[in-house]
Amino acid sequence: MANWFITGVSTGFGRALAEAVLAKGDSVTGTVRNDAAKAEFEKLAPGRALAVLLDVTDPESVLRGVKEGEQKFSGIDVLVNNAGYGLEGAIEEVTLSQIRAQFEVNVFGAVTVIQAALPNMRKRRRGHIVNITSMGGLTAFPGVGIYNGSKFALDGISEALAKEVKPLGINVTIVAPGSFRTDWAGRSMVHVDEQIADYAATAGAFRKSLAERNGRQAGDPQKAAEAIIAVVNSDDPPLRLLLGPDALRFVGAKLGALQSEIMRWAPVSAATNFSDT
Repeated sequence: MANWFITGVSTGFGRALAEAVLAKGDSVTGTVRNDAAKAEFEKLAPGRALAVLLDVTDPESVLRGVKEGEQKFSGIDVLVNNAGYGLEGAIEEVTLSQIRAQFEVNVFGAVTVIQAALPNMRKRRRGHIVNITSMGGLTAFPGVGIYNGSKFALDGISEALAKEVKPLGINVTIVAPGSFRTDWAGRSMVHVDEQIADYAATAGAFRKSLAERNGRQAGDPQKAAEAIIAVVNSDDPPLRLLLGPDALRFVGAKLGALQSEIMRWAPVSAATNFSDT
């Protein structure tokens, strides 16, 4: 039986994953924000479902929550950084306080949880860290650039982390979902207060598209949960796992365009050394 620690288990990916993990007989420490959510989560599997009140932006709260999960289930085998939210608005439209808050949760919050869980994983010389990013952590879209930036940051941090902890018996997987039927584009989305008309055809169009597709996204969170479990149980887990045909399409197009542009400008790129070397 594996012991999982999943942030943000009240709704969305976190809830779907926690339910799937519990259904397979594993234990889950899930983070919630209030007592009502705690009681409701622990009813899912008494004795194997532990809810801890935790705010990823509060390091002391994170340390307490991770310690509670470790003590309850004799360590954490799988850490899933799922807690996060979206911020919608053109780069010029968002405020600096909104940007800082976005990175505080999506980047600093995830790193805080990782740093709290790693000492015990290093001691045990085993573990798996799963960071939920987004296809928007590999390719950017107008209107959610700050969100994209937070996920790009977590992707890069995760890639470096994987190289640091692999020799210690710890795996890292970056899960990059496309559009799934969760609350991300609805209740969990923060919107700018004022919109600039000049961005109507770019950020505005994407904003409209998100609103129209909300609740009708093709991605099934339960199938995403099963995919994540399969990766964790794999003898050779990937560094990155894209979820959804749209993620494959958009990220594939980005990589193809990136390679093409690199090669087109390769002569300029390669001609920047001192001439005597």
